[in-house]
Amino acid sequence: MNPFTFVYLELLFRPLYNLLVGITNFLPNHNVGLAIILVTAIVRVILLPPTIHQAKQSQRNQQKMKAVQKDINKIKKQHQNDRTKQAEETMKIYKQAGINPAAGCLPLLIQLPILIALYRVFLVGLGPDSYDSLYSFVSIPENVSQVFLGLSMTEPSLLLGVIAGASQFVLMKLSMATTTATMPGANESSAQMMASMQKNMMYFFPVMTVFIALQLPAALALYWVASTVFAIIQQRVMKKILPQSQGLPAI
Repeated sequence: MNPFTFVYLELLFRPLYNLLVGITNFLPNHNVGLAIILVTAIVRVILLPPTIHQAKQSQRNQQKMKAVQKDINKIKKQHQNDRTKQAEETMKIYKQAGINPAAGCLPLLIQLPILIALYRVFLVGLGPDSYDSLYSFVSIPENVSQVFLGLSMTEPSLLLGVIAGASQFVLMKLSMATTTATMPGANESSAQMMASMQKNMMYFFPVMTVFIALQLPAALALYWVASTVFAIIQQRVMKKILPQSQGLPAI
């Protein structure tokens, strides 16, 4: 077993899988659907500190970028025919101002593997083929209920797929970036192009979410719904805490 596989299985997948089984054992009627919602909420709460850090770092960068925007515009005029020189001089100004365009990426890199592992946990589901991943102190659940609100968690659900797509649309609408103009080398035309791409994605991704949900067990669609709703709540709360921020990333 290579180190990456070991880290994924032992530090991500297995703990999350045991958390799902443990919560399912604890719940009345051992309902898998309710366990999925609770596990998703727990993981989102655990990931909240790095998410808040990322939002604050993004806010600080935006404020610094606004302060040097006049200098950036001056560089664009001086080197309007030399994009390489523009980029070099822009990065010098950013360095002097303490701006790191890549700041905040680390929290994303931390969150993504966890969320991917969580996705895999719900895809595998509860069954004899996966119980070998249980810790010795976690008992195998008996009489598991795979029905949640009248929907089977092991079969595709059009209703949950549509709800997942709709919630994804709401989240993306709230999370649409509005800082294109302050990005390195950004100008009016590139800002318009970026805005157009974001608008297209705002419609494309929800449609793709519905399509993918129809190919997978409803447990995955329920996870998407729970995760997206939690992210929407985070967006609203963070905009009150950091009124000048652009919200949280739509993960």
